[in-house]
Formats: sequence, C-alpha cells, structure tokens
Amino acid sequence: MKKVLTIAGSDSSGGAGIQADLKTFSAHGVFGMSVITAVTAQNTQGVFAVQDISREVIAKQIEAIFDDIEVDGVKIGMVSQVETIEVIAEELRNYAPRVIVLDPVMVSKSGYHLLNPVAEATLIKELLPLAMVVTPNIPEAEVMTNKSIQNLKQMEEAAKEIHQMGAKNVLLKGGHLEDDSIDVLFDGGEFSYFSTARIATKNTHGTGCTLSSAITANLSLGYSLNKAISLAKEYITIAIQNSLSIGKGVGPTHHFYTLYKKAGLIE
Repeated sequence: MKKVLTIAGSDSSGGAGIQADLKTFSAHGVFGMSVITAVTAQNTQGVFAVQDISREVIAKQIEAIFDDIEVDGVKIGMVSQVETIEVIAEELRNYAPRVIVLDPVMVSKSGYHLLNPVAEATLIKELLPLAMVVTPNIPEAEVMTNKSIQNLKQMEEAAKEIHQMGAKNVLLKGGHLEDDSIDVLFDGGEFSYFSTARIATKNTHGTGCTLSSAITANLSLGYSLNKAISLAKEYITIAIQNSLSIGKGVGPTHHFYTLYKKAGLIE
C-alpha cells in the first residue's frame, strides 16, 4: 500500500485540513499520515481560533514519519508562519520525497489573508521550488502575482508567472470565475485544461484541500500528472454533487460517496 503524508492544519469540524486529506487518502486506497501545523477552532460558519504548532514539534513529526516509514507522496496545506514554512522546507529538502503537492492556502473563502506578506514570500521562496505541482485558486494566484485574474487568458499568464517563480507545474483553479469551472495546468511548455460544469450547492467546505490530496494520492499510485488531475477532478466533482448539509453554514463534500454507494450504504 502506498503511504501518503499531509502536512497541514487541523479542522475541528472535519470538512477541510488534515481531516479532509486523510478521508481523501482513504477513499483512494492509500495509507494516510499527518503532520499537524496548526489546530483550529472552526465549523461550517468560520474559523474562531488558531493555535500554531511549534517549529520543533513540526520537525519531530516529520522526522518520526520519514525515519520509520517510506513516504510515497506529500501534500502541503495550511502553513501560516514563517518558522513553520522554513522547517518544512528544511526537512523535505533533507528527505527529498518524489511527490510533493503544494496547496498554497493563502486566502479564505471570505477573502481574508491567512498569511502575512513575509510568510507569503517565504512560502514562494522555500516551498514552491520543492513541489511537483502547486495548486493555487484565483485569489491565491492573485496574491502570488500581484495581478487581477478575471478570465482564462489572465489565468494562463498567471500560471506562467508562477512557474517562473520555481514551480515545476502549476494547476491554477478557476472555480472563482463566473462561468463553468476550468482549471489550467502549465508545465513550463504547454497548457492543459480541465473543465467541469458548475454545481449548484453552497456545501463546498474543503474542496481545495480535497482536490490537492486526491492529486497527491493519484501521483503516489503512479499516474501521470495529467491523469492524476483528471481523476482528482472526477472525484471532487462527485463529492461536491453529493455534498453534505451539515451545520448552519458551508457544509463539507462527501469524501466516501462512491465507496458507500458500492457498499450499499446509500441508495
């Protein structure tokens, strides 16, 4: 069985963060492990408190895993502090896993900047060059490039610019555009496009975490990058189509819908 690690924050409501990552790994038949970078008090209505984990404990978590277990892939999610980013980069340069997927969690759904400018610059400098693929959404790409993105052409230009910052492959997600969702992949030479119809639901909590984790799992299973993204898009689309109305706000996606259906647990 492939072993896949998520380095991210904990979502106490279970819809995003390491909880979403571990559910996604399990749904893809890979063994999930976690390094927790922060503990959050959050639910479907928002984030109410954050406790960052110390640099030393983050380093020990990473070392404990890599010194004992062969890691086939790493997904990096919420890393909000400069010290956190630096120690993750240091440890990953040391252990050099083949597959690293970076989900640059910089901006909340409400538009709140989760990283200060120094942390944003450190993430770009330290983690971007380590990643096989980076998966920003449009608000995050706007932060990274300091440019407005309102159409496909501007997405392509932004993907090129982020690639020049050191990313090997850039998957720029277009879910924030008004039309059907189209994601743009730039590998340094050519573009690939992944389009899906927009799904009418408010329950999209954790979609970014889930997509990047699905890509990581698929890459760890040996799929090419384009195939890994295509399969991950299919997975997240089904999860959103069958999302769960849990809580009073933005509910989570259904990470196990296909498995539950096959098992006869749902109609």
